[in-house]
Amino acid sequence: MWFRSNFAAVLRAARNGEEWAWRALYTEHAPALLGYLRARRADQPEDLLGEVMLQVVRDLPTFDGGKPQFRAWAFTIAHHRLLDEARRAARRPAEPMPAPELERLGPLGDAEEDALRALSAERVGHLLAQLSPDQQNVVLLRVLGELTVEQVADVMGKSPGAVKALQRRGLETIRSELGSERVTL
Repeated sequence: MWFRSNFAAVLRAARNGEEWAWRALYTEHAPALLGYLRARRADQPEDLLGEVMLQVVRDLPTFDGGKPQFRAWAFTIAHHRLLDEARRAARRPAEPMPAPELERLGPLGDAEEDALRALSAERVGHLLAQLSPDQQNVVLLRVLGELTVEQVADVMGKSPGAVKALQRRGLETIRSELGSERVTL
């Protein structure tokens, strides 16, 4: 996509309100941001992604940097929104949807596809559950966010050395967990 080689032009156009530029920014960054929000078990990841993108729109005039810095900036916003959501949830516990309302809505989607997606998400969720919250953030920001150690350190307010240690321990835990699940034929 030409966007990758001409980020400055896309950024200028987005600042001028060009719809195609906003679409390019969203298309390029939203999938990874949504993956991060889902992996961190955001209550409503799609809604939270919308909030992240709205903040990107509002704050774009203050952004300064290239594509890697933009990506790190967007993940910083997502990370802070997750922290805000956790604080909000702690103050106001959620109420489950009443059964009659669930029945009225009925089943949605393709059952086979939903089941396969759920198995994959469950597996990833199980692996992530073995990690501390900081290890989860580091691994997800490094893998899904494709952020550098220094960028993750900025997002999380930690030193690069602490991020490297969290990443190493997190990956060792995942490697150990995967190793214990090996099946021989």
